[in-house]
Amino acid sequence: RETIRLDLETAFYFTHLILVFKSPRPAAMVLERSQDFGETWKPYKYFAANCSAAFGLEDDVRQRGAICTSRYSSPFPCTGGEVIYRALSPPYAVEDPYSAEAQAQLKITNLRLRLLEWQGCPCLPPDPKPRTPQPPPTLHYAVYDFIVKGRCFCNGHRSLCCLPFSATFSVTGKGRGTRVVHGKCMCKHNTAGSHCQHCAPLYNDQPWQAADGKTGAPKECQSCKCNGHADTCHFDMDAWLASGNRSGGVCDNCQHNTEGQHCQRCKPGFYRDLRKPFSAPDACKRCLSQQGGSREIASPTKRRFHRRLLCLRPAERSHSQMLSLPPRCPPQPAPATPWDQCDPRTGDCRTSSSDMTWHHEVPPFQPVLNQSEPVWSWEEEQGFSALRHSGKCECKEQVLGNSKVFCGMKYTYVIKTKILSAHDKGSHAEVNVKIKKVLKSTKLKILRGKRTLYPESWTNRGCTCPILNPGLEYLVAGHEDVRTGRLIVNMKSFVHQWKSALGRKVLEILKRDC
Repeated sequence: RETIRLDLETAFYFTHLILVFKSPRPAAMVLERSQDFGETWKPYKYFAANCSAAFGLEDDVRQRGAICTSRYSSPFPCTGGEVIYRALSPPYAVEDPYSAEAQAQLKITNLRLRLLEWQGCPCLPPDPKPRTPQPPPTLHYAVYDFIVKGRCFCNGHRSLCCLPFSATFSVTGKGRGTRVVHGKCMCKHNTAGSHCQHCAPLYNDQPWQAADGKTGAPKECQSCKCNGHADTCHFDMDAWLASGNRSGGVCDNCQHNTEGQHCQRCKPGFYRDLRKPFSAPDACKRCLSQQGGSREIASPTKRRFHRRLLCLRPAERSHSQMLSLPPRCPPQPAPATPWDQCDPRTGDCRTSSSDMTWHHEVPPFQPVLNQSEPVWSWEEEQGFSALRHSGKCECKEQVLGNSKVFCGMKYTYVIKTKILSAHDKGSHAEVNVKIKKVLKSTKLKILRGKRTLYPESWTNRGCTCPILNPGLEYLVAGHEDVRTGRLIVNMKSFVHQWKSALGRKVLEILKRDC
C-alpha cells in the first residue's frame, strides 16, 4: 500500500484531478481530502474493479451518484491509463459555488490518494522459451502525471491571488509552461483576510457575506458611519436588530473627543463647535471650566426637544436656570461622510515567477457562453473539456496536404456535420451532431440526420481532441468501429471547420486518388 499526499499552503477550491499511470492502474484506491490541514479526512471517491467486494459499496456504473466507481480500475491499458475525477460530478451539483454546500465539497487544505491494491498487467503473457532471462515484474506503482486543478478560495471577493509572504517555492516545471495558483487573495468589495473572509476594518456596518455566485451580486461590505472620528469598527448584532437590519456598525476608540455608536457626540467636558462640520478633528471643544460638563436641555415652550450643548459651572447647574434658557437652539448639522482613511483592500502582495506543476488555474464557475451555444449545466459538462473551453486546450490537427497522405490514413467515413451538443460521461465524451452530407461511408450505414460522435483522445489537461465547438459545422474524416457501430474521432482524424472549397477538394481527392 502506498500514499500520494499533497499538502497545500492554505485552503483552496479543488475542482479536478487527472492521473496518468505508467504502471497498471490500481485494482483499488481511494481519493480523500482534508479541510483542517490533515487532522481529519473525508473520502471524495472510491475506485475499485469490484466496489462491493473491495469496499462494500455500490458501483456508480449501475447506481448513479454512488461514491464508488469501477470506471478507472481496469488493468488495461497496461501503461498510460487515466483516472479523472471532478469534484462536482453527480450527485454533487451546486448553483452557487460560494455557498456552504459548495465549500463543504470543494474546499481543501490537503489531498490524499491511497493506493490499496496493486495489479499486474495481463496483456503480455510470459514467453515459454525466453532467449534472455526476464526480470521479475515490478510490484511498484508508477505515475506519469498527477495534475490537480483548482482556484484560490476567496468567497467570491478576489481580484487576483498571490504568493503569501511566508511561502517560498524553488520547484520549476520544465518542458511546458504551467500556471501556479497561489493561496493569498487580493480582496475587493471592501473585504479583508487571506480568504476575504471578513470585512475591512472600517466596513462592518452590515454582516459579512460571501458573494452570490448564482446571481453575481458582490454583497460588498458597507462602511460604518463614524463621522471621520474612528479608524475601525465592529459589527454588533444587537445594534443591527435594534435598527431594523439597517446598521450594525459600532465605531471603535472614537477620536477627537467624541463618543457614541457612530462617534456622533462630544465627550463629557467638551462642547460642539457649530462653526465647523462635525467631521472636523476639532469639532468638539474643551469647556472653559475643568469642572464643567456637557448637558442636553429641553425647551418647555415647544412640543419637540431642542438639543444644545452648554458648558456650565457647578454653581450654575440648577433646574430653574436650565428651563430659563432661550428656547431657540441652532440645529445640529448632519454628519459628514466618513473619512476615507483606510484602503478597502488588504496589504501589498509581491508577485512570483516561480513555477510548479501541482495545481493549475481553471476557468471560473460562471463561464461566458456564446448565444449560439446550448445551455450547459454542471452535471452535463464540468467546464474542463476542450468541447467547451477550447482556449484552454491545445490539440494537434491533421493538415490537408499531400493527397497520398490523406488517402493513406484510410478513413472509413467522411461527413459534413453540425455540432449540436457535447456531454462528458466521465470516462469518455459524446458529441451529438447533425449529419448534413455523407461524402464517404464504408461498412456502417450512415444517413443524414442526428448521430453521435465519440472522441477518444484525451490530453493531460483533461481535454478531448480534436476540438468540436457546438453550433459550428465541420468536415470530419475518421474511422468506424464496426463492433460497436460507433463513429470514432481521435488524433488521427481529419477535422476542420466546413468550407465549400474544402468540401470540393476532399471530394475530388476521394474520387481521384483514394
